[in-house]
Amino acid sequence: MAAPLSDGDRRKQISVRGIAGLGDVAEVRKSFNRHLHFTLVKDRNVATPRDYYFALAHTVRDHLVGRWIRTQQHYYERDPKRIYYLSLEFYMGRTLQNTMVNLGLQNACDEAIYQLGLDLEELEEIEEDAGLGNGGLGRLAACFLDSMATLGLAAYGYGIRYEFGIFNQKIVDGWQVEEADDWLRYGNPWEKARPEYMLPVHFYGRVDHTPEGVKWIDTQVVLAMPYDTPVPGYKNNTVNTMRLWSAKAPNDFNLQEFNMGDYIEAVLDRNLAENISRVLYPNDNFFEGKELRLKQEYFVVAATLQDIIRRFKSSKFGCRDPVRTCFETFPDKVAIQLNDTHPALSIPELMRILVDVEKVDWDKAWEITKQTCAYTNHTVLPEALERWPVSMFEKLLPRHLEIIYALNQMHLDRVAALYPGDIDRLRRMSVIEEGDCKRINMAHLCVIGSHAVNGVARIHSDIVKNSVFKDFYELEPEKFQNKTNGITPRRWLLLCNPGLADIIAEKIGEGFITDLSQLKKLLDFINNETFIRDVAKVKQENKLKFAAYLEEQYKVKINPSSMFDVQVKRIHEYKRQLLNCLHAITLYNRIRSNPSKSCVPRTIMIGGKAAPGYHMAKMIIKLITSVGDVINNDPYVGDKLKVIFLENYRVSLAEKVIPAADLSQQISTAGTEASGTGNMKFMVNGALTIGTMDGANVEMAEEAGEENLFIFGMRVEDVEALDRKGYNAREYYERLPELRQAIDQISSGFFSPRDPGCFRDVVNMLMYHDRFKVFADYEAYIKCQGQVDQLFMDPREWTRKVIRNIACSGKFSSDRTITEYAQEIWGVEPSATKIPPPNLPRD
Repeated sequence: MAAPLSDGDRRKQISVRGIAGLGDVAEVRKSFNRHLHFTLVKDRNVATPRDYYFALAHTVRDHLVGRWIRTQQHYYERDPKRIYYLSLEFYMGRTLQNTMVNLGLQNACDEAIYQLGLDLEELEEIEEDAGLGNGGLGRLAACFLDSMATLGLAAYGYGIRYEFGIFNQKIVDGWQVEEADDWLRYGNPWEKARPEYMLPVHFYGRVDHTPEGVKWIDTQVVLAMPYDTPVPGYKNNTVNTMRLWSAKAPNDFNLQEFNMGDYIEAVLDRNLAENISRVLYPNDNFFEGKELRLKQEYFVVAATLQDIIRRFKSSKFGCRDPVRTCFETFPDKVAIQLNDTHPALSIPELMRILVDVEKVDWDKAWEITKQTCAYTNHTVLPEALERWPVSMFEKLLPRHLEIIYALNQMHLDRVAALYPGDIDRLRRMSVIEEGDCKRINMAHLCVIGSHAVNGVARIHSDIVKNSVFKDFYELEPEKFQNKTNGITPRRWLLLCNPGLADIIAEKIGEGFITDLSQLKKLLDFINNETFIRDVAKVKQENKLKFAAYLEEQYKVKINPSSMFDVQVKRIHEYKRQLLNCLHAITLYNRIRSNPSKSCVPRTIMIGGKAAPGYHMAKMIIKLITSVGDVINNDPYVGDKLKVIFLENYRVSLAEKVIPAADLSQQISTAGTEASGTGNMKFMVNGALTIGTMDGANVEMAEEAGEENLFIFGMRVEDVEALDRKGYNAREYYERLPELRQAIDQISSGFFSPRDPGCFRDVVNMLMYHDRFKVFADYEAYIKCQGQVDQLFMDPREWTRKVIRNIACSGKFSSDRTITEYAQEIWGVEPSATKIPPPNLPRD
């Protein structure tokens, strides 16, 4: 995409990507050729671009292996407290470039590949995204792994190796169509299967209460096969492990009593067991109580806890008794972080192992469990909270149901003693919800079974304490904490925006890469004309590059000097892509009514996936594409306004669009977005934010100064007041002529002439049951967008605000977030010491 550098320029180029020593380059070339040779000897004699990608991936992987082995050896010898981050999602994206960046190999690889007549960027584009997540929660887990390795923590990510990740999104005739994401089709060079650590996981069966203790018997067994992926820290020679489990049927599966003589049928039935790790559930912020999903949740928990306990028992400085049955020290050696309630079964499963298997006294086991586990809450939306039917547990996990009942009884006895006669409080605080269908409230289970509960931005943690878990906060206020989310500056600045990283490093050095608070030093350059010019130039280059990409991939031509106005995130009513859409229609109507009036040209880009079963989200996509069809083909509009739907938004597309954005839209209804992390990525990459006082936007405004963001709309208090009064959308529709015109156009089929009633569900929702009050913020939003236009017409002032935002984004590094988790929840200290590299002797 960028013009290739001349031979001399490449050698002179010294940037944050690492200096390419000639020895390194020769070494990379040699290794690359060796890998390529063995690939081709096996199969063919003509190399394809994919062969080149795999040869490079294996070359880079070779640099990881020695460090990986040494890191794990280091942990075994020193026996630090280990951190286990349990998540059903790890949205990793691509691995090649991230590994080169963190090992300081990028320039050496770039030069070596160039000398071989190849283009590094073209090879990087061949890699599939590892899309094992839906959105924010899964991407947060990936950023956290990067930070934990960079901070030298003995940390492990544990999850599921889904055969099919988040679906690929195609837009056909304006509608979303899902396609299976067969990401492993060509193999995955970054993972290593570890069959020697395969473990059994039990389902169904029944519980036998014997004099010797409780036995869970007659179960069905599924095997969990671990696949390990290395997680390198930034230039510290630490390489941690992400271990993902894949389901495998045991070889005697269904060959016992069921299929007497039907051997073929029995072997085909192995699929039933192996379906557990087949596919990621594609819901973001929505609970769908499917049995297969509960199986996935127990599968990852049961395999992981066996692994944790095996590692605890075999560690060098474990307990002194020969069979290591002493679990007193377990919480001193193990921290388990639950990423939302999805791994909540860790709590009853750890109890089951301690009590039934290890014969630990019940009360002691409960203390150990609580001291070990901590829970992160990610949402306050009621439809997202996991509430599993008791009947499903009874069948699938009968022993866990007994344990949950016993834990709940202990909990309620305590509440009853503290609040005698307060029956309603007992009902509100119970883990079991009574009703037509008795349900287990997994969030309540997490709160009673953890020593720490945190929200993910200050405003969210306050809502958690004052409303969602109010009763629990009154009971144990010391449990509740805030840990504002962050993003890794390695992927989200260095890797995706090397031009910006370079001009920053020129001014303040490279320390910011591992201490993002150093960006504050850029405040000294806010009036430096050279720096202002450089920042604007990097942004323009990124915009040109992204415009070229859009033209090449999607055949859409955009005006690179227009304002790139971007909203990329999952499609959800609470995120209010509809508000953005109404603004686009309003701008269009203004241009149509006065075509000769000069205006700030805009390219509005909206991207994101809708859950396949979420009708309204799919209608929102259809509306955006339909509005785009009308606007983009109206000769009166020309280059002044374009509306583009970015198909198949994913990590690798985020890495391209975010550095090119001028304006970042973070416009959820106040009190609904727990934190957001895209907001932080845009901020550090030099976009200005238009947003509500919601999630981490509040802290971004606090860091940069509210006057340096475009803040509009209701605050949480205003939303609550409007709820008390009663929200009446028609009031706004009657009062605001531009809003009425836009809604009437959607309603009449102006944007869907071939199907005039196409959007009746959308209009009906907006007018009569909009939980997220789009119309209530419309007027303030349109006015605020006017202020955006005003500032954009003064490029120098705009860029000065951009610099201030970048300078104030340091708080939003996941290194800061993880340091807080480490010190305040896990009881460990980050370490800056470098493990010696494999070519040097060990300490």
